[in-house]
Amino acid sequence: MILTVTLNTALDLTYGVPALVPHSSHRVTDLSERPGGKGVNVARVLAALGHDSVVTGFAGGATGAVLRELLAALPRGAAAVTDALVPVAGDTRRTLAVVDRTTGDTTQFNEPGPHVTADEWTAFLTSYGQLLGTAEAVALCGSLPPGIHVGAYAELVRLARTAGVPVLLDTSGEPLRRGIAARPDLIKPNADELAQLTGSREPLRGARDARRRGAHGVIASLGPDGMLAVSPDGNWQASPPAPVKGNPTGAGDSAVAGLLSGLVEGLDWPDRLRRAVALSTATVLSPTAGDFDRAAYEELLPRVGIEEHADAA
Repeated sequence: MILTVTLNTALDLTYGVPALVPHSSHRVTDLSERPGGKGVNVARVLAALGHDSVVTGFAGGATGAVLRELLAALPRGAAAVTDALVPVAGDTRRTLAVVDRTTGDTTQFNEPGPHVTADEWTAFLTSYGQLLGTAEAVALCGSLPPGIHVGAYAELVRLARTAGVPVLLDTSGEPLRRGIAARPDLIKPNADELAQLTGSREPLRGARDARRRGAHGVIASLGPDGMLAVSPDGNWQASPPAPVKGNPTGAGDSAVAGLLSGLVEGLDWPDRLRRAVALSTATVLSPTAGDFDRAAYEELLPRVGIEEHADAA
């Protein structure tokens, strides 16, 4: 199984409106709610790809109860998503995506999340250590809720490495800076996050710098230009066949699912990148946050372009 960690889970709400106009009232034409947070999105896509996954992190209060009910109600096909969330006293956050159905643009509102106590963090660490014993890979995803120390991801990376489990880190800011020093197998920043980490606005140079800081491999999301991989095996950029418009919520999480599934299946880097870019693009095309359009994914996969970059710095 693949373990996904979402320390700041969320109940994702998506509102569709005919047009989003500031300073006015809106009639919502369609709405949906899903269990969310980056690692939860990753797990849902992994299951759709045929990989069993276990979701851990924190959930609490009335919103957390709804999130867990929705997790339990996910379709169970060839693969399952298992709930191993640790309860907290605080209320799980909500995120709201407002989609303008005329333009396809999305406006996102994210709550901060519950305060996690020292005892709740200790309970999580115990559960996490046990789950690592049966994991093929682990994804550490998203923001830290209030109360969690900024070096939390570095601690979780070290525990995974001690257990011999490949670990992907997908966060930003100081948690990423601390986490990368613990030498994760992969990090997946976007271009802005990579620039904040390294000071370089040139993605290839920034990715190489991030490897020098501790990451074994770096996958940089380049938005409509696809993804860049800088690894010990070489450097590649994968690009979608054409730009798309839609709801970008969860697109990066779908890419993480593509990368992790490719890792455990033993795919080479170009094929991992093709899968990640096709899934990410198909997620943008889906009308619901955190979902992907399977037909679009299958049509896009063979059309994703791959370019190899020279290894010279």
